[in-house]
Amino acid sequence: MPGPVDTPKIRVVSGLVIRTGKGGVSLRVQGRALALTAALLAVLTVVMGITLTTGDFQLSVGEVLRAVTGKGTGAADFIVNTLRMPRLLTALGVGAALAVSGAILQSLTGNSLGSPDIIGFTNGSAVGALGVIIVLHGSMTQIAIGALLGGLATAGAVYLLMLGRGLQGFRLVVVGIGVSALLLAVNSYLITRATWQEALEAQAWLIGSLSNRGWQHASAIGLAVAVLLPLAVVLTRRLSMVEMGDTTAMALGVNVARTRTAMLVISVALAAFATAVTGPIWFIALAAPQLARRLGRSSGPALLPSALMGALLLALSDLVVQRVFAPTLLPVGTATGTIGGLYLIWLLITESRKSRA
Repeated sequence: MPGPVDTPKIRVVSGLVIRTGKGGVSLRVQGRALALTAALLAVLTVVMGITLTTGDFQLSVGEVLRAVTGKGTGAADFIVNTLRMPRLLTALGVGAALAVSGAILQSLTGNSLGSPDIIGFTNGSAVGALGVIIVLHGSMTQIAIGALLGGLATAGAVYLLMLGRGLQGFRLVVVGIGVSALLLAVNSYLITRATWQEALEAQAWLIGSLSNRGWQHASAIGLAVAVLLPLAVVLTRRLSMVEMGDTTAMALGVNVARTRTAMLVISVALAAFATAVTGPIWFIALAAPQLARRLGRSSGPALLPSALMGALLLALSDLVVQRVFAPTLLPVGTATGTIGGLYLIWLLITESRKSRA
């Protein structure tokens, strides 16, 4: 008769390290990061509740829940499921996508200024999307494809300019700023070639807005995040090793070139899909990963806390522009630009003091 079969057993080692019986699979959970994730989820739930219940038409929590489950009245169903919920879900998806994109780039470059909007990937995606909007008059799917191609082309251009010099240091930021300025000029040129109506629509889109976002936008960014975020999480461990240096990572069995390429493609794709849905929304990709990493005191990329932080920042910014400045219809890009500009000034001052020390 065959001997007894060894079944894997889960056991906890050193408090927060979970391993299988044979040690084949292990997972380390940092207590502070776990607490931060729980806190962000709690705050995000409150912001979602306020967003869905307040506005020109006040609704109770019960009315919102009944509308979500398909048991609400006609008015509540229209307000929640047609007006507020798609916009909220779009904000959550775009915020999470931008934050994870920024977290990956900051980890790859070892630079807190490494984000898709600083390096130029966002403007590259905007060029691709504007080309589809103005020249081809494309659909939502075609705009997303154009934004993705534009972002990938920009990443390729930056990579070629940095070839043989590595991705670390302020050199990448300087190159990215130069590429971003060139792409901004291309965006301006495309607008000048458009009709008056197309130019107005394109300029409004370039500010970054969540207005008039429907289920097709929420579905598009939701699908992108559902596919790309798990891929990024799977590669997080390798990315953390790459942060320790190429020699150390290779000694630990990590294919550095393949890991960097895969994570760079995921970062660009997330930023591109977010840009295609809402237009360029600045500084979420820059600020959210840094805030998540500092609050969680994480030694790694902290992708999940970054995703929640990005979703929270964008949803909160959109709530502010909707409720505080009503009835003026401000695009959410104005709020994130203001917050992000102040954060960027603080970050530059902090980095300057560190370099002097």
